[in-house]
Amino acid sequence: MPEARTPAQIEADIVRRREQLAETLDEIGVRMHPKTIMGDAKARVASTVDQTAGRAFAKVNGIVTDLRDGLRHDDGTPRIERIVPVALVAVGLVGLLVVSARRKRG
Repeated sequence: MPEARTPAQIEADIVRRREQLAETLDEIGVRMHPKTIMGDAKARVASTVDQTAGRAFAKVNGIVTDLRDGLRHDDGTPRIERIVPVALVAVGLVGLLVVSARRKRG
């Protein structure tokens, strides 16, 4: 049979539980505060953006590396037969952009 507790023990338990409850309520108040909720949401969004940007950077870096490697021989010398068509396409695209921009202004 359990021992009977004294009124002082019961009172000490009540005080301890009241303090624990106050701590719990304070923690809930902090977690549910709009600034905390917004801060957590911003952190999640920033993390997602960082991950997405990192993946995009890695993908673009891989594409650029593949293109660069395609424009060079194994010994590092340029492949003129591949560079000239790429340069012509780039010049043509820039020309189209310039013409398009002038038409929009005029």
